[in-house]
Amino acid sequence: MNGYTTIIKQEDQWWIGWIEEIPGVNCQERSLEKLKETLAVTLKEALLFNKCKKFNPPKTKGEIDEDSSLYQAGSRHGVKI
Repeated sequence: MNGYTTIIKQEDQWWIGWIEEIPGVNCQERSLEKLKETLAVTLKEALLFNKCKKFNPPKTKGEIDEDSSLYQAGSRHGVKI
């Protein structure tokens, strides 16, 4: 995750973390290693989403084409974008 500030804390039995520069990229896991993996995946998805939104904005506010590769990539990770 070069180029981004990652904040990681342990709260009781949970590890929580977020990317300071990208709103919405925050995760919670039981292990530090799993948290790092999840943050990396979430960051990639957020950057892809923002890139697609910038170059191919939805036709109407809040509309996402369910056939797009972005929608399918997000759903593979259990995240419906």
